[in-house]
Amino acid sequence: MKNLLDLTKDELRKEMESIGMKSFKGNQVFKWIYSGINTIDDMKNISNSHKDMIKNNYELKRISLVKKYEDAKDGTKKYLFSLQDNNIIETVLMKYKYGYTLCISSQAGCRMGCEFCASTIDGLERNLTVGEMTDQIMSIEQLEGVRISNIVVMGSGEPLDNFDNTVKFIKIANDPDGLNKGQRHLSISTCGLVPEIYKLADLSLQINLSVSLHAPNDDLRRQLMPIAKKYSLSELMKACRYYYEKTNRKITFEYAMISRVNDTAECARMLAGLLKDMENVMVNLIPMNEIDERDYKKSADSSVEQFSSILSKENISHTIRRKLGTEIEAACGQLRRGHKNP
Repeated sequence: MKNLLDLTKDELRKEMESIGMKSFKGNQVFKWIYSGINTIDDMKNISNSHKDMIKNNYELKRISLVKKYEDAKDGTKKYLFSLQDNNIIETVLMKYKYGYTLCISSQAGCRMGCEFCASTIDGLERNLTVGEMTDQIMSIEQLEGVRISNIVVMGSGEPLDNFDNTVKFIKIANDPDGLNKGQRHLSISTCGLVPEIYKLADLSLQINLSVSLHAPNDDLRRQLMPIAKKYSLSELMKACRYYYEKTNRKITFEYAMISRVNDTAECARMLAGLLKDMENVMVNLIPMNEIDERDYKKSADSSVEQFSSILSKENISHTIRRKLGTEIEAACGQLRRGHKNP
């Protein structure tokens, strides 16, 4: 049976018609789903006969909390959720001065193979459904009693490798009767799937795009990120320029700083040269979060400062990301399909 959580409002209208109900019932069902109900019987303004028709054709499956961790240093919280097939995904809640940001997963695992990332170590199990993506947000808001201000699809998985479900997720997240989150408060991260960046640009959405760059030249990027063997930096930058032209939205380039690998002064100058002619971009410098399975080490503070100083002199807008959740392996690059007992 189809899971009601996997359907957009328009799809629900058609589905309700297909089982002999008026299409407007789809609107009612959609509103009830995103009010956070747990069963079809919780839909109060729908008759029992209509509930029975819905139950005979659909189900309402929600993810379930397995475990919750909290970083004592900064209050970041990580949640392990179990899916219906017993896969485990991870979701991270971060508190800032302006409100709460939630980092959600888009896949169970990841097949992109980035050398320094834990999410890809066990490979890709499967794409998450739309409902499994939206339910991470609903579940956290219910569990914590908070309103999520910003959503970043930067957890386990490559969102653009799950393109259709990610786009449907954006639609439901933005719907006033759905999660009711403004598109400008949604961020999608990609390691650089060039054709999908073009497809996303052509939708003219107002979301934020983050591109995992991590190297200023093709040779080094190919060492760190297998996707770079398929798409060159030239191709990636061309796609990013197209995205900006179509959406007028700033692009953030993520740059994980790895000691003695990509954190040299030469790398900083090469990165500045790569981006100097691009409009409205931001570089996010991320001191790499170390994982047990790899020998890579985070850059020294002095290297980060030197790198930042060079970018400043070259007028490249950038920030140094505040490290959150490292004590509970909830930081960037530390999420994984399985989980380890602390």
